[in-house]
Amino acid sequence: MEVTQIVLANRPKGNPTKENFRFEKIELPALKEGQVLLEPQFFSVDPYMRGRMNDAKSYTPPFQVDAPLEGGVVAKVVESKSEALQPGDVVLGALPWATQSVADAKKLQKIDTSLAPASYYLGILGMPGLTAYFGLLDIGQPKEGETVVVSGAAGAVGMVVGQIAKLKGCRVVGLAGSDEKAELLKKEFGYDEVINYKTTQDLRADLKAACPNGVVIYFDNVGGEITDAVITLINFHARLAICGQISHYNDEKPQQGPRFLPLVLTRSALIKGFIVSNYHARFPEAMQQLGAWVKEGKLHYQETILQGFDQLPDAFLGLFTGQNQGKMLVKV
Repeated sequence: MEVTQIVLANRPKGNPTKENFRFEKIELPALKEGQVLLEPQFFSVDPYMRGRMNDAKSYTPPFQVDAPLEGGVVAKVVESKSEALQPGDVVLGALPWATQSVADAKKLQKIDTSLAPASYYLGILGMPGLTAYFGLLDIGQPKEGETVVVSGAAGAVGMVVGQIAKLKGCRVVGLAGSDEKAELLKKEFGYDEVINYKTTQDLRADLKAACPNGVVIYFDNVGGEITDAVITLINFHARLAICGQISHYNDEKPQQGPRFLPLVLTRSALIKGFIVSNYHARFPEAMQQLGAWVKEGKLHYQETILQGFDQLPDAFLGLFTGQNQGKMLVKV
């Protein structure tokens, strides 16, 4: 069977472009015992994929040149040689960017689309929701009345962080890249204040005004100048969860920024980076709680969905120019 896949044509230098991707035709192998043929429904594109485009050691192996990119995919089973999965089952897995693929059934997770839409398993009930849950609750340990600041607040993770913080009785301040996103976060997702970092004339002054009692918890999805400004306002025993650094992912050489460790020292602050897979053993706990909050109407979610397999490169590139509100997906 001939299918189309998207491969890494070459490694980007600085900002990735469409020239880093190539569409090609391949023949799928015949199914072996324990395998299934899958037809994708939703592809997830995520900022961490930019790091995998580099030939560098990290917490996950790099993509290989001339090999397909891969990521989170919700797919339907078309054909099966596994007793665990039947045609028509909907599954979640790390799969190649291809119009169809063959996978080992044991590496896939069957999902229940009667509980939530299939796409939610790539968002609020998937990696972004789990990331928000563990980063905020395990590292941030929010308490009623504390001020939480979230960078990248209109992204797939940030939207969930802010809502969980509000459920815990916190004051929540976000940073986003447009007035439209700022208004959305306040009206739909409960943020108390949102600062448009692209139009502010004095980011630190605006943050100080929005956080009159200082910053107790900082959930960092962005890094760079935003983090430099937030850290100047942290309180004694502040907790900083470092989830992402998207402002640095396209750097060709390290940026020189303020040296803030003296502030971390004198304020007895905790700063901890984390990867959601660190919490793999606790995923069922988090998914149960997130699912309950969604069902009770306590958590809302938003997706930006592009239509068509050929939109995958555009969707990925759009992450770095703020084209998404909430989770960025491609629907096939």
